[in-house]
Amino acid sequence: MANKWLLVIPHLRVQNANAISSPLTHGFPSITAFLGLQWALERKLVEAGTDCLFFEKVGVVCHWHEEQVNDGYVKTFRLTRNPVEKDGSTAAIVEEGRIHLDISLVFQVGVDQEAADNPFTTDAAARQALAWKIRELLSTMRIAGGSVIHHRPQPGQSITPSLILMEADAEKRAGQFRLLRRRLLPGFALVGRDDLLVKRLAKLQAQDANATALDAWLDLARFNWRSHEEEQANGQPKIVWSHDRPQGSGWLVPIPVGYGALSELYAPGLVANARDRTTPFRFVESLYSVGQWVSPHRMRDISDLLWWADSQPERGLYRARSGYVPPEPEHDAPEAALAPYGSAATESTADNPSPIAPH
Repeated sequence: MANKWLLVIPHLRVQNANAISSPLTHGFPSITAFLGLQWALERKLVEAGTDCLFFEKVGVVCHWHEEQVNDGYVKTFRLTRNPVEKDGSTAAIVEEGRIHLDISLVFQVGVDQEAADNPFTTDAAARQALAWKIRELLSTMRIAGGSVIHHRPQPGQSITPSLILMEADAEKRAGQFRLLRRRLLPGFALVGRDDLLVKRLAKLQAQDANATALDAWLDLARFNWRSHEEEQANGQPKIVWSHDRPQGSGWLVPIPVGYGALSELYAPGLVANARDRTTPFRFVESLYSVGQWVSPHRMRDISDLLWWADSQPERGLYRARSGYVPPEPEHDAPEAALAPYGSAATESTADNPSPIAPH
């Protein structure tokens, strides 16, 4: 049994992070980039001599962002002019879109029971020193391809990290989270709303049996305005425009949530030019779902904020899961259908209402 802790790293300023989160979306780094960050951070801590922590989940709160695009009606990325070759030709460098961020990271970490006697679990000063050590270690790493830069916090902002033991009792943990979320304001956290994608797919299939998960994803990614007539008090018709976004659904965005298999799992070293010759290889495609930006003060539990990795090699799914539970009555929605890049086929099984079957 491991103790659960929360590691809070507030107000990290990231410069030139990757704004292109997938082949179809942009505007904020993919949540998989932050899952990769927590694993890289765990390995860095082991190299630094701290091997009693292991990272399980991560939450991201964005306080400020500035995507590097022009100000016209049609947005284009502001790209740099890279040095030319000796013959004057342009170097073969494919530059990504960039975004500047001010984010807070919340990690759920575990401490091995064998390490319970470690001084930092009982000594507040040692615990605070470890939190600062992790923040300083993060400043040497890349976050979604961007560089962490030192900045002077604005009045009222605190950049002091903290390592907090999670309460086992649900009521005490809720009170603990109420205190924590004040530190995350003002800002918005990205959470998963797979349930809305399932509902929209069911609605479209009721109108057209051939509708797919990809159709539902594209439909939710935009405002579909339609006109209809309403009779006024004087009996004259009036044209009224309305959109089909779910009422109260908030700030919805299309997001990538992981990868789906396109091929079988190949033995290490079997595929030419693979980056890692010691790890099994598989061709994959992006999986998409719907996310929502939610202010932390509207969340009830720390699990609403956190994401974790869910790998199912036997089904060919490697994706991120969100612990967000929407308010009543939406929380009874079935498991999400995902819209994979280039595929929208779904199948049903007894133990999983609507998994994706990427091809």
